Amino acid sequence: MSIKKTSLYGTATAATLALTLTACGGGSSAGDASGGTYDKNATVNIGSLYEPQNLDNTAGGGQGVTEALNGNVYEGLFKLTDEGKVEKLLAQDYKVSGDGLTYTFTLRDGVKFHSGKALTSQDVKYSLEKVIAEDSQSARKSNLEVIKDVATPDAKTVKVTLSQKSISFVYNLSYVWIINSEAKNLKTTEDGTGPYKLNKWTRGSALSLDRFSGYWGDAAANKQVVFHYYKDATALNNALLTNAVDVVTSEQSPDALDQFKNNQNYKVNDGNSTTKLLLAFNDKAKPFTDVKVRQAVSAAIDDKKLLESVWGGYGKLIGSMVPPTDPWYEDLTKVDAYDTAKAKKLLAEAGYEDGFSFTLDTPNYDPHPTAATFIKSQLAKVGITVKINTITPDEWYTKVYKNHDFTATLQEHVNDRDLVWYGNPDFYWGYDNKQVQKWVEQAEEASSTAEQTELLKKVNRQTAEDAASDWLYLYPQIVVAGSKLSGYPVNGLNSQFFAYDIKKKG
Repeated sequence: MSIKKTSLYGTATAATLALTLTACGGGSSAGDASGGTYDKNATVNIGSLYEPQNLDNTAGGGQGVTEALNGNVYEGLFKLTDEGKVEKLLAQDYKVSGDGLTYTFTLRDGVKFHSGKALTSQDVKYSLEKVIAEDSQSARKSNLEVIKDVATPDAKTVKVTLSQKSISFVYNLSYVWIINSEAKNLKTTEDGTGPYKLNKWTRGSALSLDRFSGYWGDAAANKQVVFHYYKDATALNNALLTNAVDVVTSEQSPDALDQFKNNQNYKVNDGNSTTKLLLAFNDKAKPFTDVKVRQAVSAAIDDKKLLESVWGGYGKLIGSMVPPTDPWYEDLTKVDAYDTAKAKKLLAEAGYEDGFSFTLDTPNYDPHPTAATFIKSQLAKVGITVKINTITPDEWYTKVYKNHDFTATLQEHVNDRDLVWYGNPDFYWGYDNKQVQKWVEQAEEASSTAEQTELLKKVNRQTAEDAASDWLYLYPQIVVAGSKLSGYPVNGLNSQFFAYDIKKKG
C-alpha cells in the first residue's frame, strides 16, 4: 500500500504473472521518438508535488522517493512495469521447489553498484532483511515476513525459504530495492544499480540524477533528469507553461487542463490510476464499530458530486478498494450508493436517530481539505456533525498510521492489489473480520491464480457490504508533457515514474 505524501509503501496479493527478460525500458509510455532525432545528452526536467521525505524507502521516504528513485536509481530482482506486469530484472532466472516454499534466484552477470562494487548474493540478502527488519517502516514488511531464511550458496545464487506458500512472493519482490550491503547514510545518499546515479538533492527544491556510465543494461535515453518540487498545482502548471519543466508526473488541477489541451506545444495523457481516495473509519473506535453507522455515513455522501467538484469529467466512482485493473474487480458502487433516506434509517437502527459528532483528521494538501468540507456538509444533512482537524503528512503518519489515534480520516492509497490490507486487523483502520482474514490467507496460499481471484472477489464484496471504509473515488492519472517529449510513463502505477526511456527533441 502506498499513501500519497505519507506514502507507506506496501504490496498486496497478486497473481503470478508472466516473467520476461528485460533491461531498463518497457511498459506503457507516451509517444515514440525512435523514428526521429532526439538529444541523447538532454536534461529532462520533471515537475512534481511529491518531494521525498528522505531517500530510504524503508525509513518513511514517502511517495516522492518511489517516484524519483524506483527503477531509476534502484532496481529489484524483478520489475513492475507501468502496465502492471512483472518482469525479471536483476534476477536472470529463478526456480521454485515443488512445495512452493523455496525460491532459488540466479543473479545477472556484470551488474555494478554506482560505487563500483559488483552485485553479489550478499547484497540481495541484506536488502531483503532490511525490509523485514524490526525498525523497517515499510508497509511491505508484513507481506515479506513469510521469509524464513535467506541463504547465499555462492556470489550469484540466493536461496530464499518461506514459512508458508505465497503466490504473491515474486510480485512482492518487485518492490524490494537491491542496495549495496556496505552502503551508509541511505537517507541522504544512495548506492543502487539503476541507469541513473544521484547527483544532488537540494531539499525543498530539486533532485537531479545523472546517467550512470557503468549501467549493465541499455543506457538511459537522456543524460540527466531533474525532479523539481512545487508546493501546489498552480505553481507546477506555471512551471510547465514557462518551460521550467518538460513534464508533470501527475496533474492535480483539472481546471487548468484547457490551457494545455488547446495548445499544440503540449500533450495531455489520461492514463490508468490505482489511487483510491478513502474516508477511512477507525473500525475499533465508536461509533464506527457499528457496521450500520459505517453504512449510513457511506450512503449519506454523494460520491459522484464530490468527484465532479474535484475532478470535473475525470476519474471514476469506485465501490470498493479494488480498481478495474485488478483481476478481482467487480463493480460494487451500488452496495453503499448515495441514499440519504437509507442513511437516516440505518442511523436510527444503530441508536443514533439524533445523529452524532466525530473528528475527521484531514491531511493539509489537496484534495483532502476540499473533500473534508464536502463530507462535512453532506453528513450535516443526516444529523452528523463533523469537526475537521487539519494535520501535516508527518502528523498523519504518527497519529493515524502508527498510533491509530483517530476516529476517521481521509487518505489516498496508491498501490494496485492492496485489498488484502483488510485481512490485517492490526492495520491502521482496524477492520477485523475473521472470515475475510481466512479468505485472504487462503488466497495467498492458493495453487492457481483462478482460485486466488475467486477468494479475493469474496473479500471485495464482504468489505464493501461491511462498509469497512468509504471508497470515495478513483483518481484519474493525468500526465501533461511538452510536445518535444516522448517515452514517459502514462499510468504512474504505484507512484513510480520511469525516466530512462524519455526522449527529448533538440
